Amino acid sequence: MEPNHTYLQPAQPTLADDGDYKCVIDVSDVALDGATLLICPCGLVGNGAVLWLLGFRIRRNPITVYILNLAFADFTFLLFMLTSALLYIMENVSCSTLEFLNYLRPLFLLSLFAYNTGLYLLTAISVERCVSVLCRNSYHCHRPEHLSTTVCALLWALSVSVIAVVTSLCMSHQPEHCQLALISMYVLNFFIFAPPMVLFSTILFIKVRCGPRRHHPGKLYVVIFFTVLFFLLFALPLSIWNFLQQFNYVTGQSQIVFLLVCINSSINPFIYFLVGSYKRHCSFQIVTLKVAFQTVFEELGDHTACDEDTTMDTLPPVC
Repeated sequence: MEPNHTYLQPAQPTLADDGDYKCVIDVSDVALDGATLLICPCGLVGNGAVLWLLGFRIRRNPITVYILNLAFADFTFLLFMLTSALLYIMENVSCSTLEFLNYLRPLFLLSLFAYNTGLYLLTAISVERCVSVLCRNSYHCHRPEHLSTTVCALLWALSVSVIAVVTSLCMSHQPEHCQLALISMYVLNFFIFAPPMVLFSTILFIKVRCGPRRHHPGKLYVVIFFTVLFFLLFALPLSIWNFLQQFNYVTGQSQIVFLLVCINSSINPFIYFLVGSYKRHCSFQIVTLKVAFQTVFEELGDHTACDEDTTMDTLPPVC
């Protein structure tokens, strides 16, 4: 069984009343992929700006390492999806199938690779920021200097390993092995990584907002909350859809769930900018991208210093 998800299935030639074959194009499918072609470039520009500013223009700190890797994963996913949507529209119009599927399979697996990496990184961000609040003193004093880089490297390696196993089993022409590999990947996403992301993000939100010494949450924590929220709303349905599809619980075209993931991957840079531009009393100030990102990602300063004050000093250490 190959990864034969129904996403981007081209139009098929249909026998007409006069005996000739005519190409029947599903307008709704073309519209969905047209929307993908419009959304992906915006996301590529936004994530490209994040990569440029956080990589070369803004001082590096532990959180920006995660955000850089997340932006690269989103950028990669959008690039693959843009290519897939463009190929689909071209093949749909020409009613060709075989040549299109030869391109679709690797693009589908590569997009899953980027998608999985984004999920893993968001889980790591949620866990680390929650620990930094709950165990503030111990965290700042004992956190390894290159922890963010090491965690990101391990998560990329995990994502590569998962996709390599799925690819090798699905290309071995053994349907039961391919199905088992795909189910295992979706279980890893939905039952292993997603629950900690939700749990630690919820704890972080409650601790920041409802702690004994309640303090207006820093912009970084607002960014994390909205990033995780949008991922749950727009990106997680892809894992659910694909998981259910392995058991034939859902049928039909799945362009809509891929389109939702494209929206999620495109929206993060706008979250960073809007939160960085936001001022108290429900107002926004006109700032540059660099200033907005600095406001969000530099507000906590250097987390490796034990005695340095941070914006979370109003929260009591519990460790």
